[in-house]
Amino acid sequence: MISRRTLLSLSVLGGLGSALTGTRLKAAEVLPTASTAVAPSVPVRTLNGWTLPHRLHEGVKEFHLVAEEVDHEFAPGCRAKCWGYNGSTPGPTLEAVEGDRVRLLVTNRLGEPTSVHWHGILLPSGMDGVSGLTQAPIAPGETFVYEFTLRQHGTHLYHPHADEMVQMSFGMMGLFIIHPRAGEEQRIDRDYALVLHNWALHPGTYRPDPSVMTNFDLWTMNSKVFPAIEPLVARSGERVRIRVGNLSMHEHPIHLHGTQFLVTGGDGGRWPESQWRSEVTEVVGVGQTRDIEFTAVPGDWAFHCHKSHHTMNAMGHEVPNMVGVDQSEVGEEIRALLPGYMPMGREGMSEHSAHVAMGMMKGPANTLPMMMGKGPHGPLEMGGMFTVLKVRNDLATGDYRDPGWYQHPPGTTARRVSKDPNFGTPIRRPPTLA
Repeated sequence: MISRRTLLSLSVLGGLGSALTGTRLKAAEVLPTASTAVAPSVPVRTLNGWTLPHRLHEGVKEFHLVAEEVDHEFAPGCRAKCWGYNGSTPGPTLEAVEGDRVRLLVTNRLGEPTSVHWHGILLPSGMDGVSGLTQAPIAPGETFVYEFTLRQHGTHLYHPHADEMVQMSFGMMGLFIIHPRAGEEQRIDRDYALVLHNWALHPGTYRPDPSVMTNFDLWTMNSKVFPAIEPLVARSGERVRIRVGNLSMHEHPIHLHGTQFLVTGGDGGRWPESQWRSEVTEVVGVGQTRDIEFTAVPGDWAFHCHKSHHTMNAMGHEVPNMVGVDQSEVGEEIRALLPGYMPMGREGMSEHSAHVAMGMMKGPANTLPMMMGKGPHGPLEMGGMFTVLKVRNDLATGDYRDPGWYQHPPGTTARRVSKDPNFGTPIRRPPTLA
């Protein structure tokens, strides 16, 4: 058996090596002028995902997408009937090279019409994929073909432009990565890609709710929640690019610990170096993509959305605030009717993750705890849009396996110095400022 990742490498590397010989251009098509480059592009690694192999037919790269229902797992213990492409949500990543002629076959196995919009890609109007405006809808059982020459490079997306409220809320989306035809102006050692999305999967249910506008309860990277999201892995000193696309209904301030990254591109491709800027958090708006690049330094570094409720699962909305409330008496009364009931929240919700770690949280069927995952020092108290960048000195080039938890050098880990709440002589706010 050939794995999807093996197919990814064979397909993309073969495509990168024959980008120009596999191109058929029309007379009126003018490509951008090639820039001086120092390194070839590397295949993109889609977290928890895969790249769709292409067929080369008469010099045209041919991809075949199938829109269909997908049985998807957000994390162990939570599955849903979603919609996607070729058996997955998000659909497979499409990778090609600036200058390629591409042919995209789309077969509709859904029960309603669909289309595909190639988000941010320069193409003829009739190939833009807006149902009713630029094309007839793709009816159930039909296959349509889109064909155009790629005139740009960068991080792009694809999604329906038909019944978007339902089809996108069910997970129909994917990444379309176009590599520069002249290679990279600066070497990229590892190239990651992910798409952000939100879901309304109500407790105990098995299908997302497409009618929800703002009160979502699952926040995902490539349709996975932490700790099911794969880690980002790199060797110390490698240059890493993370491509982030956002097709959710919220903007996301994406934050990376441990380094100051450079924002180097987005929907419009790689920006001129004079436009790069140093950040530790980058807001990725709805319908946008952003590329960040950095040099990897050793450690385990959090990578997440900085909206705190986006790093939680199965969020409850309009829940009473129990902080400071003594629930002991009412808890006893409820346990008489519901054995095993555990009131929480008087001192915050940290105890929730501790109970999860002890196997004491039994919520509704097919519903994840709010906070999941266990680290080397206890519960991580995270869910949703969160994962870890794991950088190691001894990692082999091209090794993407999870290296486990970081072993901190002696003297470089925060440690307890007292268990006395009255420890030390901290300076307090002067009474005159009260």
